[in-house]
Amino acid sequence: MVRELSFEFSLDVIDLYKYLMSEKKESVLSKQLLRSGTSIGANHWEAKNAESPGDYIHKNPIAQKECVESIYWLELLRASDYISETEFIELNTKATSLLKIIKSIILTKNKI
Repeated sequence: MVRELSFEFSLDVIDLYKYLMSEKKESVLSKQLLRSGTSIGANHWEAKNAESPGDYIHKNPIAQKECVESIYWLELLRASDYISETEFIELNTKATSLLKIIKSIILTKNKI
């Protein structure tokens, strides 16, 4: 589930990055979001193919941090009027859902 959601979120972030670069001529905030937003899935996917249980436990918190950072950049893009309320809500909802799932994975794995 996280695999599909994080991939979809990454594609949405890439689309937003392209839009912000071409239409709004904004590169700093959008590049930060591009980096953190696509890193969520990359780190989770790496965790699924971890070399050891320790590696697995290490990768998911990185995905969690990248998700939190993505939410920050989305909030900043919204507050600075680079994205609409509708765009913000859609992407923030996806990022928040991912964050909840990743947190749950971390808590479950740490109990084992």
